[in-house]
Parts: sequence; structure tokens; C-alpha cells
Amino acid sequence: MKGILAAALLMASSRVALAEDVIGHASVVDGDTLMIHGISIRLWGVDAPKAGQLCRGEDGDQYRCSIEAANKLGTFIALRQVNCNPINLDRYGRTVATCSVDGADLGEWLVRSGLALDLPQYSLGKYGSVQHEAEQAKRGI
Repeated sequence: MKGILAAALLMASSRVALAEDVIGHASVVDGDTLMIHGISIRLWGVDAPKAGQLCRGEDGDQYRCSIEAANKLGTFIALRQVNCNPINLDRYGRTVATCSVDGADLGEWLVRSGLALDLPQYSLGKYGSVQHEAEQAKRGI
């Protein structure tokens, strides 16, 4: 019974935590994960290279595309405030959210820049056309 009560309290506190936007200066953890006020935030609907992931460039050489994605996201955000609208929690306990800077959706910006892919099973294809544009223009990784 204690376990059920604890689980119910955790679920209720998670819902409360997700009810409000998270706003502040973000640090970039990787290409699709931010940290704001100690809250780990996974960008909704996109997938960027994970830490340590390598990609192959047009020249055939491998490079650290994970670092490229994270660095470019950090440069884009700079010192501006990030506004994240929580959607849910992922299996790792991270807040999954749509986030923006000065009105620009970070997920869309990443996909448009060729630094992340649309995850249609979550985004319902929201970023699909932007990904197609990036692919046609041969932008990004």
C-alpha cells in the first residue's frame, strides 16, 4: 500500500511540475537536451546526435556531429532566455517540452538547420516538411 501511495504522490507531483512553463537561461547538454534551473529538458519531437556520436562527412571522414549539433544550438540560444512548455516526462525522468527563443521553436530550428531529425511517432510529422527542406538543401549533418 505504501508503494502505491508513493507512486500516486510522485505522479501528482510530476503533473504539478509539468503544469508551468520553464523559463530561463539554458545550458546545452547535447543537441536535443537542455538544462534550465536544474531541470533536464528533452526537446519534443526531434532527435539530435547523442554525446560522442560520430557522423561521416561528404569527404568520407568521420567527425563529432554530436558536438557540432550541441555547439550550434548553444550559439543559437546564446544568452537569451529559453521558454519551455512541458508536455510529459520521458523514461529517464527528463521533462519533454517544446522550447523557444524569441519565438523561434528550437526543435524546428534544429531540424531546419540539419542538426536533428523529425521524430514523427512523437511529433506527428510536425517537422517533416522542414526536414525535407534541409535534406534538399544538403544542410547540416
